[in-house]
Amino acid sequence: MITVPATFRAMLRGSHERRAWLDSLPERVDQQCRAWNLSLDGAPWHGSNALVLPVRRGGEQFALRLTAPDESFPAEVAALRFWAGRGTVLLVETDLGAGTMLLERLDPARSLATLPLAEANHHAGAMMRRLAVPAPSWVLSTGELVRDRLATLKPDWVALGRPVPAGMLAAACTAAETLTSATGDRAVDGALHHEQVLGGKREPWLTVDPCLLRGDIGFDLARCLWDRLHEMPDAATINEQLDIIADAAGLDREHARRSAVFRTVDYWLWGLQHGFTEDPLRCRRLVTALLQ
Repeated sequence: MITVPATFRAMLRGSHERRAWLDSLPERVDQQCRAWNLSLDGAPWHGSNALVLPVRRGGEQFALRLTAPDESFPAEVAALRFWAGRGTVLLVETDLGAGTMLLERLDPARSLATLPLAEANHHAGAMMRRLAVPAPSWVLSTGELVRDRLATLKPDWVALGRPVPAGMLAAACTAAETLTSATGDRAVDGALHHEQVLGGKREPWLTVDPCLLRGDIGFDLARCLWDRLHEMPDAATINEQLDIIADAAGLDREHARRSAVFRTVDYWLWGLQHGFTEDPLRCRRLVTALLQ
């Protein structure tokens, strides 16, 4: 029987449903190991909403992932099935009802977040391009997401007391108007950032927890800037890192800049709505640099 890490319990404290799920994890792991003929092979690790255990079946190494109750789980499975190991962790088996996956074993101690900034951003941009294969027409487009958010951006700004300088809001809205027309059939990971790309054996770097979208592969590249903004001492460095991502992804630099401006203002307002304190400050610094 496993011991659920205290750090994971702290992340998921909240609803009764989630607390009950945490308490049931040892039994769930035991049941899934029996069902898939697995044996535990080390200590568990976790992200923000899933517990992962190294396991074996015969002589093969895998990772057993148990996801907290979440309506997005079927979409995660669909995304992994779509990419089928091209730049993503390979899905071996899944139990949709139980919220579990058996995955290719990756190295949780080696992610893009452990690399020097410029190297990490080069790999992140290259991963955006690697994942950009033709996507099914039914997949939600980035243009739709931008258009829907544009409709709420200014009302949210007003409701929050106009916390973003008016010029920055205007720049984000102008950028969004061009991004709504950024249509296409390319697959996009709408959740790509440094900690989501882990070291592998089959490929040097593989993406976990992808979110399948269609359209603009640079839709969420701003995450690769704001997550490690503390490593960028000035505006010149911020813009250099944007260039590295854009070049590796094969994106037009101005398009990448507009995308980053829009998504950062979007996140800025979202962060204020949810009571975040440090994130809005980082967003202000990032937008200021991108508009210079």
